[in-house]
Amino acid sequence: MKKNILTLVIAIAFAVSAFAQKMSNPVVGGAEMYPTKDIVDNAVNSKDHTTLITAVQAANLVDVLKGKGPFTVFAPTNDAFNKLPDGTFMSLLRPENKTILIKILTYHVVASKIDAKSLIKTIKNGGGYATLKTVSGRILTAIMSADMKSIELVDEKGGKSMITQSDVMQKNGIIHVINSVMLPN
Repeated sequence: MKKNILTLVIAIAFAVSAFAQKMSNPVVGGAEMYPTKDIVDNAVNSKDHTTLITAVQAANLVDVLKGKGPFTVFAPTNDAFNKLPDGTFMSLLRPENKTILIKILTYHVVASKIDAKSLIKTIKNGGGYATLKTVSGRILTAIMSADMKSIELVDEKGGKSMITQSDVMQKNGIIHVINSVMLPN
């Protein structure tokens, strides 16, 4: 009887631990994001990032984002891509525009792992802004929002995007979900 109770207690403890572990992973686009998976393997499950995944595939950047990293990816949602002028996204998918698509996508990636706490500290230490050199070689600027509750990114054209979900840990970096596509000069 004691052995059965002990077995039951151990089984319950494992079940509670597994449930707690599962619940500790962030959910993006209705999908749980696992820190043991890479950026691409997690992002393909987010229903909010299907457009981004289509673009990454068209630009042949899948292997890069599955690489060792570390990477910080500012990941625009489908709604962010929908804010672009009509026809822009479909035009970017054409083979003749692949270079432009790569430039835009790599403008959303920094070749280091930057969590929100570090970014906020860098903004404060930088007098209210932080410059981020992207994989494309261009600069994104991070600032605190007017209400000082979130981080905004400002692209080289003056466009702004809000980080709507931060610190989604990946085995090869980190994702911050953003609500607009950033455009380099």
